[in-house]
Order: sequence, then structure tokens, then C-alpha cells
Amino acid sequence: MIRIGMLGDIGSGKSYIANKFGYPVFNADYEVSKLYKKSKKTFSKLNKELPKYIKSFPVNKDHVTKAIFSNKTNFKKITNIVHKEINKKMKSFLRTNKNKEIVILDIPLLLENKINKKKDILVFVDAKKKDIEKRLIKRVNFNRKLLNRFKKIQFSPNYKKRRSHFIIKNNFTVRQVNNNIKKILNEIL
Repeated sequence: MIRIGMLGDIGSGKSYIANKFGYPVFNADYEVSKLYKKSKKTFSKLNKELPKYIKSFPVNKDHVTKAIFSNKTNFKKITNIVHKEINKKMKSFLRTNKNKEIVILDIPLLLENKINKKKDILVFVDAKKKDIEKRLIKRVNFNRKLLNRFKKIQFSPNYKKRRSHFIIKNNFTVRQVNNNIKKILNEIL
């Protein structure tokens, strides 16, 4: 199985491009959202660590955001709990798809959390800052302070670009994205 890890800045279109490959995708952001909505186990752990903020199930993302901004240790507590669960979900995804030719890992902290393997093919999604900004502002729960907090724990886009095997310039047109994906698949298959 070939593992492709998606890298890029927040809002660069990693998830969109990951889905365009046409192979199974593990989307960590989606899995976190599911955990908050459906996992009573995750709720119990968060509630135990942060009872002042996480009071009811399903977990309200606004309450998580308030906890994050109240102090730095809360952020670490949340990420420790959530990342362990996401890691289990990813391992399950990989077992389920072990016979697939390719799987795509759409995980924002892939390098930071050392989730990638040496043989993984890393694809950096490069988009213009102004295009990213436009897309982020359109998001329903856009929060600039939260975005900046997440950017602080991520490696710089330049570092991720240097570590990548391929770079896809995302100008948010379907044709260019599809052409870039075809080139990558032709080279790795």
C-alpha cells in the first residue's frame, strides 16, 4: 500500500485535493468532528480534564475553543485526548484499507505528530495567501485567534514544502488540480 500524506497551510485545499485522488482518504478534521458528536468516551475524558468547559454531550466546539483560549495547558490536555483517539481511528482505517493500492492521509499535524512513515509520499498543496484568506473567511466557524493558535503548533509551510516529494499549485480550478494529480499518480504507480 502506498501512503500519500497531504501537507499544506490551513485553508490551502488539502482535503479537496485529497478527495480528488480517487482513493480512500483518512480525514483527521472530519474524524475529530465525529468524535465530538458521537464519542461519549471522548466526552467523558474531556469532561474529566475540563469540567468547567466541557459540560454536555455532544461536545460543543465553541466550548472547546473557550477552553483552548483560557490557558495553554487546556490546549495540551485537549490535543492529548483527541490525538490518541484519532490515532486509533487512523490505525483502524489503515487496517480496513490494507489491500488498497493507495491511501491518502489528510492529517493537519502529520509531520508535527510524527505520524508519517519514511516511505510515505508527501504532497504539499501550495495556494496563494490571498486565496487561502478568502476561503477561510467563508468558513462557518472561522475564528482568526484559533487559526493563529493552530498555526503556532504547525511547522512552517516552507519546511513542509521542502520535505515534500510533490507540490500541487492549487489555484482552485478543477482542471489544474486533476492534471497535477494525474502526473503524481503516473510517477508513483
